[in-house]
Amino acid sequence: MADLKKYQMYIGGERTDPAGGEWFESFDPYTAKPWALIPRGNADDAGRAVAAADDAFTTGDWPALTASARGALLRRFGDLLAEKAEYLGQLEVKDNGKLLAEMGAQLKYLPQWYYYYGGLADKIEGSVIPVDKPGMFNYTRHEPLGVVVAIVPWNSPLLLATWKLAPALAAGNTIIIKPSEYTSASTLEFVELFEQAGFPPGVVNVVTGFGAEVGEPLVAHPKVAKIAFTGGEMGGQKVYETAAKGLKSVSLELGGKSPNIIFDDADLDNAVKGAISGIFAATGQTCIAGSRLLVQDSIHDQFMDKLVAFAKTARMGNPADLETQVGPVTTQPQYEKILSYIDVAKNEGAECVLGGGPASRPECGDGWFVEPTIFDGVDNTMRIAQEEVFGPVLSVIRFKDEDEAVAIGNDILYGLAAGVWTGSIRRAITVSERLRAGTVWVNTYRAVSFMSPFGGYKRSGLGRENGQEAIREYLQTKSVWISTSEDAPNPFVIR
Repeated sequence: MADLKKYQMYIGGERTDPAGGEWFESFDPYTAKPWALIPRGNADDAGRAVAAADDAFTTGDWPALTASARGALLRRFGDLLAEKAEYLGQLEVKDNGKLLAEMGAQLKYLPQWYYYYGGLADKIEGSVIPVDKPGMFNYTRHEPLGVVVAIVPWNSPLLLATWKLAPALAAGNTIIIKPSEYTSASTLEFVELFEQAGFPPGVVNVVTGFGAEVGEPLVAHPKVAKIAFTGGEMGGQKVYETAAKGLKSVSLELGGKSPNIIFDDADLDNAVKGAISGIFAATGQTCIAGSRLLVQDSIHDQFMDKLVAFAKTARMGNPADLETQVGPVTTQPQYEKILSYIDVAKNEGAECVLGGGPASRPECGDGWFVEPTIFDGVDNTMRIAQEEVFGPVLSVIRFKDEDEAVAIGNDILYGLAAGVWTGSIRRAITVSERLRAGTVWVNTYRAVSFMSPFGGYKRSGLGRENGQEAIREYLQTKSVWISTSEDAPNPFVIR
């Protein structure tokens, strides 16, 4: 343990040891060996962080800043992030095993969120309302909520933290980030940039540890106004239940089991790439994974031949190698869960046409690798089609026509995303309208932007991130009435 990098939490502008004096190991998924020590926070640490964030929100420099000044800080932070993007991308690869090819590009794109919301900070405008009451002037203000807790998963720590941080800070809130216990290192280094950018102490804080020990006390704290959560359905439900007791504002981005629909008029070569991108990119560890591939009967056999042939060429190995296309699973529990679902699919009668087990290739070393796996002959009622695997496992489901494709696509508890592959503009529009999903991609997959709202229907979540809609998630509206009458009316009658 002496060789492991030892981190501290970040509370009130200072590096600090955990109150309980305990750390735990963070593992490199490629080697399956520990490389860092992460502070194990508890309720005392949660309380200190909330106190610091509340103090920063109510007193001192932060509430005194104009919206334009907040925006300038965010843009300055974006510049600093751009300078450190390459290093942070490499750190995330080591901590969560995602490809350097993807994380490098993702981190270089990340400053755009801070530029965008930095520009939006002073565009939050109220309204003058022409009320029907004589002698009254009425207008609205949009004001920050207060202390926000951002709970972030392990698959894209800094991206998903940024989706919460940038709009929350632009709106004038203060924030506490609780990263996943599996991937805390990048957040603990990233947070230093806020101090360098000139944010007052306590505006941004990071508390690390396990959900029950530090996450739950943060969610339950009476001075926390909002929780922004990205993660699994069970965790989101627990957050929602706990927050409800305090009547807190909540936004949730949860799981998905997204349909990726291939019609017979699609460009099949592009659709094959879209199917691969939907499930094997990021080793399938993404909430928007197109894990249900719906293929029209008339092209099924031809498409499957192309799909399997392409998937077989996927290069597995060290995620830090730019040539690698499929990296390891981020955590050992997730690795074991994926393998258990592969067994479930086989027992249900699905036909395994590719992969179907651990990867034992020499280039995979000792890490947690699962072979890219494709199941054909899947019925939409099977568990493998209804439950989120969160790994490189694809379920192929046949359909006859457009109506059946939409019916199968919507026959799920989730509604985060969907894909449509077609050469028909009519079909592109009408099927997108009929699918119950927060994002629909047509002839592409996994495209996101700071400018476009993202979120789920049904059990995939509440609220939206990104775009102008996101900043509204961190604001509350105040109505101000000013009497212009010279004489007060009857005080016993409502105006």
